Amino acid sequence: MNLRPLIHHWLEFHRADRLAGFASLTMATLILAALLAPLLPIDPPDQVAAYPRLSPPSADIVFGSDNLGRNMLSRVLQGIQVTILLATTAVLCSALAGIVIGLIAAYSGKVLDEIISRLSDIVFSFPAVLMGLLITAIIGPGEFAAICAIILVTLPPMVRVVRAAAMDVTGADFVTISKLSGASPARQLLVHILPNIAVPVVTQVAYSISVGMLVESALSFLGLGSQPPAASLGSLLREGSLYITFAPWLVFAPALFLVLAIWSVNLIGEGMRVFFDPVRARSLED
Repeated sequence: MNLRPLIHHWLEFHRADRLAGFASLTMATLILAALLAPLLPIDPPDQVAAYPRLSPPSADIVFGSDNLGRNMLSRVLQGIQVTILLATTAVLCSALAGIVIGLIAAYSGKVLDEIISRLSDIVFSFPAVLMGLLITAIIGPGEFAAICAIILVTLPPMVRVVRAAAMDVTGADFVTISKLSGASPARQLLVHILPNIAVPVVTQVAYSISVGMLVESALSFLGLGSQPPAASLGSLLREGSLYITFAPWLVFAPALFLVLAIWSVNLIGEGMRVFFDPVRARSLED
């Protein structure tokens, strides 16, 4: 496998925004550590009584043990994997639906555009946690409910971004020439419009993943997201909050990695915006 092109692109990205480049390395390290956790020489996340209950951090157990004697390091790595996986899965579904709906709104008549815009505003007005409560009341708590809640929360902003970007491109000369040459609407959308809105869409996806991680963690903290024995960062925070007065490390570790993951994704999104569209980024800053 030739990694030179990937390394070259990352070096260019790092030169454009060093902080975003560092954030991308941080996020890649978190993901690799979570994925490779079963291969690491640590206890399984569900192994009970592996250590004395509520043991403080030490050389043997970096993040201590929980109330059942489980290794918090392996629990946190599993939590990172679950939180990022659920958020990314939901946001990819949201992006796919948002691209379709946004393109329809931008390319259709005024009536359909107005209907889609108003529906997006209505859904966007609901707080994320309230949306999660509504979903869990209908289908019950669990990971599927968390995914549905993240999709509904991140879909309206995605539709707005796609619609606005597509409307800007629709008035461009090359799109007008394509229309006059007899290109079908599908060809105009797929060949001329969609490739030219990729930058704002990809940037919005990055921001949406950070929102998705927040929503999933909030729902799991309330007991509505990931259910035991699986661990997410939110459920680990909920469990640790019960012992925070005499075992604060149970909250510190998942909180640290949740903040680190959200911070990294936000910086990556901002760095991608500057890297792919530096002229527009400078104009917005001015």
